[in-house]
Order: sequence, then C-alpha cells, then structure tokens
Amino acid sequence: MEVTATAKNLRISPQKARLVVAQIKKMKPQDATQILEFLPQKSALLIRKVVLSAIANAKNNYDIAEESLRFNQIQVGKGPMFKRYRPVARGRAHSILKRTSNIRVVLEGEKKVASAPKELKSAEKVEEKEIKSEKEEKSGTKG
Repeated sequence: MEVTATAKNLRISPQKARLVVAQIKKMKPQDATQILEFLPQKSALLIRKVVLSAIANAKNNYDIAEESLRFNQIQVGKGPMFKRYRPVARGRAHSILKRTSNIRVVLEGEKKVASAPKELKSAEKVEEKEIKSEKEEKSGTKG
C-alpha cells in the first residue's frame, strides 16, 4: 500500500533540496529521519518533516507497520518563484528569482497483521458459550 505526504511552496531551491534527497533515498524512513536531524542543510529539516508526516499517515490512516515502510519515491519539484529586482548601473534592474520547492514523499509498506484481537474474540465467544451451556444445565436440573 502506498502512502503519500507533500509539502508545498517551501522556501528552498529544488536543486539544493535534491542534494539532500540523494543521500537518503536508499535508506529506510526511520533511519533517514535520524540522519536528516543532524545534517547542516536547511532542506534537511524540511524534508525530515515531510518524511515524518508520511510515516504518521501510514501508521494512523492506513494501519501500516512502521518497520515495513520503505521509500517508493521522493520527488522534489519546482514551486512558484518570487520575482525581485536589484538596481544596477544606468537606471537598470536585474531580476532575482527566489525559487520554491514542492516535496512529495511516497512510502510503501505492508498492513499490520491483526490476528491477536481476532483470536481473543473467538476465545471469548467459546468461553461465553461454555458459560451459557453450564447455566442451562444448572437451570435444567433445578427446575
């Protein structure tokens, strides 16, 4: 099952974010978050937030075991650009493009096996049947 998380319009250029993504895309998501916490780049913290969000989505929304998660893809795309101008000689202006990024993390994993609660329910049903049968035997002998 695939789980996604996205962060849009982050104030970091996509090129700088892709350098950090290249370091973590072969790792498990849990290991990647630990590595990202200590990298000095600004994009490391932004990517870490998205990865943690994807892990939380998998656990809470889809009931997927955290240990079975792995990266399917990490995309860093272009976001909208802020256009600014810098005055230069002879009354002219040079444009400055302040770039933004959209980061999308897709994880895949297997659903948790929920066999323990089913076994408990079936065991409880068996016990209830035994209790009912004992009560019927007692009530039948008395009356």
